[in-house]
Amino acid sequence: MNGETAWALYENRLRRVSAYIHDHLDEELDMEKLAEIACMSSYHWHRIYRAIYGETLAATVKRLRLHRAAGDIVGTDLRVSEIAKRSGYPNLQSFNRIFKSVYGMPPARYRKEGSHAAFAPSPNGRIQAMFDITLRKIAPITLVGVAHTGSYMQIGRSFETLFGTLYARGLAQPEMRMIGVYLDDPDIVPADELRSIACVTADDIAVSEPPLQQTSVEGGEYAVLRHKGPYADMHKAYQWLYAEWLPKSGRQLRDSVMFEEYLNNPREVPPTELLTEIYMPLA
Repeated sequence: MNGETAWALYENRLRRVSAYIHDHLDEELDMEKLAEIACMSSYHWHRIYRAIYGETLAATVKRLRLHRAAGDIVGTDLRVSEIAKRSGYPNLQSFNRIFKSVYGMPPARYRKEGSHAAFAPSPNGRIQAMFDITLRKIAPITLVGVAHTGSYMQIGRSFETLFGTLYARGLAQPEMRMIGVYLDDPDIVPADELRSIACVTADDIAVSEPPLQQTSVEGGEYAVLRHKGPYADMHKAYQWLYAEWLPKSGRQLRDSVMFEEYLNNPREVPPTELLTEIYMPLA
């Protein structure tokens, strides 16, 4: 078996394991079971996974469950005890402790005071917080990505596939920028029908086989909002951009897609330190 064939096998196995994790977050995810899905001994598989993704399988499962939990805390009225159970924690105390260690405060307080609270409207219905907007002219950006259909909160699944495929094919480069392209309005399109693309910049990569596809974002002028905090809070920033900044700016939107650039890695920094730039196209 030559090296190219071996890496192709790893690519398929990475994709299988990643899909299984995302599809079974509500269940007990045994590390031995995941190794079986990869068709390798746990001794070798866990090392391959960590070498490619930079974290252990157990760390991935914990991070994805807490990411989903944060989204449920911010975006739903589910009781924290229900969210804890859904996230695989045996009791509320364990969930509170782990959530606080990652998000900086227990879940009930996070629901009231998390970084999303800055975007909450006052009694008169207006959002009081102010955020710096940078007007930026950019050249067109060539991208390679993996398409995603479903809740924008779950685009991480396609990023997992993207990076696993890039590494398996020897295409990953340290200078690649990570970008999410969002094609639909989540206030109009049902969550399970939303379309997006998990991307990296790729000026010199020729894409010939799925799941990779080439795409791009237009050059031109953009209003750029830098958001600090969990991805679960991002929809509040969008609401502020449309409801507060745009009407006061006197600018008009250009008929092009919005996109996000992720300036650091959720595997390397806590959710409270995540930096994201939201690009709104201007006419």
